[in-house]
Amino acid sequence: MDILRFITAGSVDDGKSTLIGRLLYDSKSILADQLESIERASRFNHDGLPDLALFTDGLRAEREQGITIDVAYKYFSTPRRKFIIADAPGHIQYTRNMVTGASNAALIIILIDARNGVVEQTRRHSIIASLLNIPNVVVAINKLDLTGYDQKVFDHIKDDYDTVAQRLDLKNVTYIPISALKGDNIVERSAQMNWYTGPTLLEHLETIPLKDTLNLEHARFPVQYVIRPQTAAYPDYRGYAGKITAGIYKEGDEIIVLPSGRTSRIKTVEHNGKPVSEAFVPQSVVLHLEDDIDVSRGDLIVKREDQPLNEDRFDVLLCWMDEKPLVPGGRYTLQCNSATVRGIVKEIRYKLDVNTLEQSTADTVGLNEIAYVHIKAAAPFPHDTHEKRTSVGELIFIDETSYATVGAGLIS
Repeated sequence: MDILRFITAGSVDDGKSTLIGRLLYDSKSILADQLESIERASRFNHDGLPDLALFTDGLRAEREQGITIDVAYKYFSTPRRKFIIADAPGHIQYTRNMVTGASNAALIIILIDARNGVVEQTRRHSIIASLLNIPNVVVAINKLDLTGYDQKVFDHIKDDYDTVAQRLDLKNVTYIPISALKGDNIVERSAQMNWYTGPTLLEHLETIPLKDTLNLEHARFPVQYVIRPQTAAYPDYRGYAGKITAGIYKEGDEIIVLPSGRTSRIKTVEHNGKPVSEAFVPQSVVLHLEDDIDVSRGDLIVKREDQPLNEDRFDVLLCWMDEKPLVPGGRYTLQCNSATVRGIVKEIRYKLDVNTLEQSTADTVGLNEIAYVHIKAAAPFPHDTHEKRTSVGELIFIDETSYATVGAGLIS
C-alpha cells in the first residue's frame, strides 16, 4: 500500500493541530484509550467533541502555551493509503523543526486563517516549501465557519496566494475551504459550502499521484548493513542490506560501488526474504553481487551508466540548529544516510531571509537561520543535488566534540 508523507504548516492558532486531530478522529484512527485520555485532559467544545488539538500537542509546554513546539508525527491509514503526518511548529523561532519535518515530505498543507488571509508566516512557510522542493502543496483555508462560509473570502485569499505561488514557482497547488473545528471538507463534504465542488481534504490526500514524488530514474542504494552469517547453513552468504532511496534494481544490472569505484553485477535481489526479479524505491532489500568485492556500510551502490557526482567540494543550503553560530572554518562530520565524511565550511556564500528571499552577506549563521555555504570534504563524497529527490542530496552536520546534530542541509 502507498505511503504519503505530508506536513502541516501555518501561523500560530491557524488550526494545524486541530486539523490533524480532526483527520484522525473522523477517519476513526484513534485508539479508545487515546481518546479516553484526551477527553480527560481536554475542554469540550460546543459540539461535545474533545479538544482535537491535544491529539498532537503532547508536550506539557505546548498545552500550556497553546502552540506546537516540536514536530509531532502521527500515523494513520485508510483502505486506500497509509499516511505519515508531521505537524510543524508555526512560530519563527522553531524554523529548524519545520525544516526537519518537511525534508522528506511529498506534500505540504499550508493552513490559512480565513479571518487573517495570507500573512508573513504563510509566505515564510511557502518559501521553505519552495526551497525544499516539496512537489505538492495544499492551501487549506480554515475557519470559514467564522466568516459565514463566504465564498468571496475564499476567492480573495486564493487570489492572494496565487501571487505567492507564482513567485516561488510552487507546483501542483490545490485550494480547499475547510473548518477543522466543525469538520467541514476534512473527511466529509460540507453542507455549508455547496459552492465548492472539489475534493475533501482526505479525498485529495488519498488520490494524489505519488509517481511525481518518487525518483524512479536514478537508482541509489545506500548500504546500511553487510550480512554475513558464516554459519553451517549459510557458509558463503554475503548480502548488502538497505533501503532503495531512488530508482529500480534488477537481476543482471551492472553496478558500481562508490566511493571505491569497484564494479560488479547484481546476482540476486532479495525482498522480504525471497528472491525477486526487481525492486524499487522505497523498498528495503538485500542485494547479492556476482563478484566478491569489498563493500561496507556507508557505501553507495548505483548503476554503472548513471552515477552521481563524486566530488569533495559542493554547496549546501543549510538550516542551522545550534545555539553556537556557524562560522567559516568550522569542522563537522557530515552524514548522508549511513555514509559519513569530515568536512570544513570554507565560505558562507550568503544568508537567506526566509520572509523575503533577500540575500545578504554574513560572517556567521545563527540558530534557525538559513544560508548557502561552500563545503570542502576530506574525501570525494558521492552525492546528487536535492532536486533529484534521491536522498543522497541531504546532509546533517554533526559537532565533532559533542556529537550533537547542529545543522541540516540540502546539496545544491
